[in-house]
This record gives sequence, structure tokens and C-alpha cells, in this order.
Amino acid sequence: MTARLSPELEATLGEIFDRRDRANMQPTIDEFLAVLAAHPGDPYVLYEVGGSYDTAGEEETALGYYEQAMAAGLAGDPLRRCLLQYGSTLRILGRMDDSLAALDRALAEYPDSESVRLFHALGMHAAGRSDAAVGELLAFAADTVRTPDVLRYEAALRGNAGYLLGLDESRAGA
Repeated sequence: MTARLSPELEATLGEIFDRRDRANMQPTIDEFLAVLAAHPGDPYVLYEVGGSYDTAGEEETALGYYEQAMAAGLAGDPLRRCLLQYGSTLRILGRMDDSLAALDRALAEYPDSESVRLFHALGMHAAGRSDAAVGELLAFAADTVRTPDVLRYEAALRGNAGYLLGLDESRAGA
């Protein structure tokens, strides 16, 4: 089941998010928890609570809220952001296989998301897969940096990206 976010709740969550102070996240956490008390089990609120704990450096707590949000039917762009943040948090906690699984899912569901592509490459690097990480970054640059200088070397960038991704695939298959 996919939950829907009402315009009123979306506005409330956005206002709280916009007021956040990254150096002092407790007021933001408290506000999101109050909204959660009024909307128990709402996937969008659960996601925002998780994100606030994540920003506060409380990654273990954040994971539980991200998992609850996804299980409760989080959808759309908030799901994209949740998968990215969940995968990144798992990486920070040293859970590389789980991190890559979350980021692989995000990439499969949101292949056009620049941030997902970048964090997927970061996850590959953290997992010791540097060839794949650099290959993904080269492909990303060839896809998104449309300056005359980069366009001149687009074929070479794509060729090198393919080569590096192939090296990674060969190692994974060995």
C-alpha cells in the first residue's frame, strides 16, 4: 500500500525542515516527534523523523525510522530520498552490503536521479569497488556535464567508464 501525503501535512513538515539548525537538531527532532504523535505510523513523518536523527548523528536511531517509513508505504520523491539516506547511513555504520542493496534499489527505481547516482558511486567506493565508483562518476560526468570541453571527450569518458565498470564486473564474477 502506498500512503498519500496531504497538502497540510506536507506544508507542516516543510516548515519544520526549513527551520532546522544542523548544529542543534534537537528542536527539529522534537517538532517532528510531536507531528508523529499526531500522525502515528505516517510514512512521511517517519521519514522526516529518521532524517532529523540522521542529521543529528544518531544513525542507529535513524535507521529504524527509515525502515518503518518504507514498510508503511513511503512513495514518490520522499522514497527516493529515504533510500539514498538509508543507504548512506548504512555505509556510515560500516554495513556495506546492506548499503549497496539500498542504493542499488534506489538506482533501479530512480535511474535519472543525480544524487542517487552520486551516492551509489560513493557506496561502491566505500565497499572497496573503486573501479566501479570511478566508472560511475565518469558516466555521470559524460551524461550531465555538457560543456564544449567535456563534450569533446565524451566518447573517451564513456569508453573509460565502460572499461572500469567491466573490470569491476569481472572481479565480481571471479
